[in-house]
Amino acid sequence: QVQLVESGGGLVQPGGSLRLSCVASGFIFSNYGCKWYRQAPGKERELVAAISSRGNTNYADSVKGRFTISRDNAKNTGYLQMDSLKPEDTAVYYCNMVVWSTLWGQGTQVTVSS
Repeated sequence: QVQLVESGGGLVQPGGSLRLSCVASGFIFSNYGCKWYRQAPGKERELVAAISSRGNTNYADSVKGRFTISRDNAKNTGYLQMDSLKPEDTAVYYCNMVVWSTLWGQGTQVTVSS
């Protein structure tokens, strides 16, 4: 079955860290780029970070220097390491890959609050 499954979200205090995981199945993970999006209540979904099949990375200005995207092709898994979290990072985070169709995970909630 072709799918993406995210995990790792939760409640964290400002300044804290979380690591999100995106496990892919049903296709050759290493052949495709991986992206993380987020959507806060009342806002549009926005691109947070992207990593190409070759490992090249890009980040939204709002998360540069705080978030790190990576991948482990042997585990068919993409990661988003989030450090120095702020309340404005609160959102549902989604993994996205464009294979023969656009794949989205189910989303994982990240809440940054004291």
